[in-house]
Amino acid sequence: MGKKIPEINSGSMADISFLLLTFFLLTSSIDTDLGITRKLPPPPPPERKIDRIKERNVFVVLVNSNNQLMVQGKGMDISQLKDETKKFLENPYDDPNLPEKQDVNIDLLGNYKVSKGVISLQNDRGTTYEMYIKVQNELTAAVNELRNELSKKKFGVKFEDLKDEAQTKAIQKAIPVSISEAEPKNVGGQK
Repeated sequence: MGKKIPEINSGSMADISFLLLTFFLLTSSIDTDLGITRKLPPPPPPERKIDRIKERNVFVVLVNSNNQLMVQGKGMDISQLKDETKKFLENPYDDPNLPEKQDVNIDLLGNYKVSKGVISLQNDRGTTYEMYIKVQNELTAAVNELRNELSKKKFGVKFEDLKDEAQTKAIQKAIPVSISEAEPKNVGGQK
């Protein structure tokens, strides 16, 4: 009879495979999905009359299928969007071309001039999701910076560091998030 060939222990092969798989999962970077955390307002009652918004109170942001940005009828780079949005919403010198302000009595803040500005965002069906998220992030960053500035001025801490719910609600009322999104359509390219 011939010499026996030793067999490979398949139990240890399964262990090695499991360890390699675990190592791969732990060391590899997996892209995570981006998203937007925003609470949508409740639908208006059916008997509510739709208010017309004055043109000066609307900040128009368009993104075409080539991911090009147009703000208030002018081409713009994404890096400028946050500052332009802040300037629009703030309107510190009551410029007649920027949004109106309305005096509102807010608990903890007193009489405060709240902007009537609304951001109108519209994108093309061909706009990439990545560009859409970048635009949303810049718009949200503008509102967050304005809230942080007011919170530091009135309460001495950033908006996200406020512990008191009444203070948080006061800042939110003074600087509301007013972003209107139109249904995507085929807008086409722009130069």
